[in-house]
Amino acid sequence: MYRDMARLIMYGKGSDFSILKNLAQIIEKLDRGSEVETRESLVRKVYDQVYGILDISTKYGFDENLWQSYVAYLLAMDENPFSMICETVGASEDGTVNSIVKKDMDCFYHIFNYDFSSLQETLEVDCFDILTHYHSMAKAENTYNKSVSEKVRKLAKMLQTAEDGQGFFEVVTEFYKRYGVGKFGLNKAFRVTHQGEEMVLAPITHTSDVELSHLIGYELQKQQLIDNTEAFVEGRKANNCLLFGDSGTGKSTCIKAILNKYYDQGLRLIEVYKHQFQDLSTIIEQIKNRNYKFIIYMDDLSFEEFEIEYKYLKAVIEGGLEVKPDNVLIYATSNRRHLIRETWSDRSDMSKDELHRSDTMQEKLSLVARFGVTIGYYRPSQQEYFDIVINLAKKYPVIKLTEDELRLEANKWELSHGGISGRTAQQFINHLIGVADN
Repeated sequence: MYRDMARLIMYGKGSDFSILKNLAQIIEKLDRGSEVETRESLVRKVYDQVYGILDISTKYGFDENLWQSYVAYLLAMDENPFSMICETVGASEDGTVNSIVKKDMDCFYHIFNYDFSSLQETLEVDCFDILTHYHSMAKAENTYNKSVSEKVRKLAKMLQTAEDGQGFFEVVTEFYKRYGVGKFGLNKAFRVTHQGEEMVLAPITHTSDVELSHLIGYELQKQQLIDNTEAFVEGRKANNCLLFGDSGTGKSTCIKAILNKYYDQGLRLIEVYKHQFQDLSTIIEQIKNRNYKFIIYMDDLSFEEFEIEYKYLKAVIEGGLEVKPDNVLIYATSNRRHLIRETWSDRSDMSKDELHRSDTMQEKLSLVARFGVTIGYYRPSQQEYFDIVINLAKKYPVIKLTEDELRLEANKWELSHGGISGRTAQQFINHLIGVADN
C-alpha cells in the first residue's frame, strides 16, 4: 500500500487521506522491520485508523465493506484539477493528464482491493475482517448524511466491478461527470460557518424531503417559481425571486421543495442569514466557477431602519463592480413586501432631520426592485383552509375523522392557534396523528 501511496501524483493531497496515509506508514514499518516502535504501539495506531473509518462510516451511513466505502469516499470528495474538469466536461480522450490519472487509478485499484491478512497475522488483530464484512445497526435517515451516503455506496459498488486501473478510471470519471466532486457535488444544501477568520460553506447533512405537491393550493405561485428555476438550471436567463406574504403560507416550504425537485439537475442551496451578508462576496467567489447552479437562500428577510446589512445585499445583487455570476441567484422569503421598514416621514421631503427624505425612500425601495420575480403568498380563505386540512388528512390512514368532523375540529384548532394558514393546518394534522397514536 505504501508503494502505491508514494506513486500518487494527482490524488492524495487532501486532509481526508490522513487515515490512508497512516495505514500505509504502519504497513511500511512492518514490511521493513522497523525497530523504532513496539508491536503494541503499532496495534494502537491501527486501532486509531479503524476508529477513524468507523467514524466516517457512521457519519455517512456506510455498510458492508467499510474499507472500500472509505476509498470510494476519498475518490468522490477529492477536488483536484482533474476531477474539477471532469465535473464540467468529462474526461477527454487524449488529454496528457489522463495518463497521469490512469497511473493513479492503478494505485487506487490495488488500495481498494488491498489484502490486510498479512497485517492482521503479524499484529494478531482481526479488525479489518470486521470492517470488510460490516453490518451496521438500523438507524433513521436523519442520523447520517443520506445525500453523500447514496452516491458513495453507488460508487463503491461500481468500483467492485472494475478489473484493473483502466476500469477504475472509467468508473470514476463517469461518476464525476454525472454527480460532480467534493462537497458541492455530493450535498444539497450548505450553511455559512467560520473557522477562525476563514468563512466556510458547511454541508447541511439532513434536509427536508418535502415536495411541491405536499403544499396544497398556491398553484399559480408554485408555477411561477418552477418556471424561473427551470430557466436557471437549464442555463437560460432567470431572475432573483422574492416570496412575500402572510406567515405560514408555505413560502419556505416552496424553496425547500424546489431544491428537491432540481437537485439532480445540479441545483444547490446556500442558506445565509442577515448577519452574514458581509460574507456574500466571499461566498460567490467560492462558487462562481463550479458546475452547479446555486440559490443563495434568505429566509424571513426584513430590515429595521437602523439595520444597514441590506446595503451589502444590494451591492451583490446588482450594483457592485463585480458582475454576479450566471450560476448564482438569490431567493428570499419575507412577510414584508418592501423588506425595509418605512415610516410616514419617509414619504415626505419636509422631514426635519433630512432635506430630501424621498431619497431615503428610494434607497429602501431599490432593494426589492432588484428582485425580478416577486410572488405573493396570501392567507387562505376558510374553505381553502378546510381543503388543506382534508387533503393532508388523506395522507395519514391513522386519522379516522370524517370530513365534517375534520372541518369542525380544524375550526376549533385555528381559533386558538394563530388563525387560518397552511402551517396551522399542518400543526392540526400533527396533533391528530399524535392523539391517534396514544
